[in-house]
Amino acid sequence: MASKLLQFQSKACQASKYVAKTGSTYYKQLLEQNKQYIQEPPTVEKCQLLSNQLFYTRLASLPGRYEAFWKELGHVKQQVKNWHELKTEDVRTGALFGLECFAWFCAGEIVGRGFTFTGYYV
Repeated sequence: MASKLLQFQSKACQASKYVAKTGSTYYKQLLEQNKQYIQEPPTVEKCQLLSNQLFYTRLASLPGRYEAFWKELGHVKQQVKNWHELKTEDVRTGALFGLECFAWFCAGEIVGRGFTFTGYYV
């Protein structure tokens, strides 16, 4: 255990040295590449204004999203009503989507339990 701790400490030290050496140049390069997104002057008031603009813009987009959701749900209901007219590709896509949702649910449960599998003795 102590050897693994020393290895980890050595790796962390190497990573820290690398970040200290290249971090500032990466930071400057990143700011230079994205300078069109930087607001001048960089004040707290400007940040608060941008934060409020983002919040209220997202809030204003809710009715459109709400309508799109119900339109999509109506389309799905119509397809379920006429299930005998569905193409094989549509059924496969729906089954794959359901399987993916189930897999993400299972993965989330495992992560939520701290990456342990309950009921299995390993």
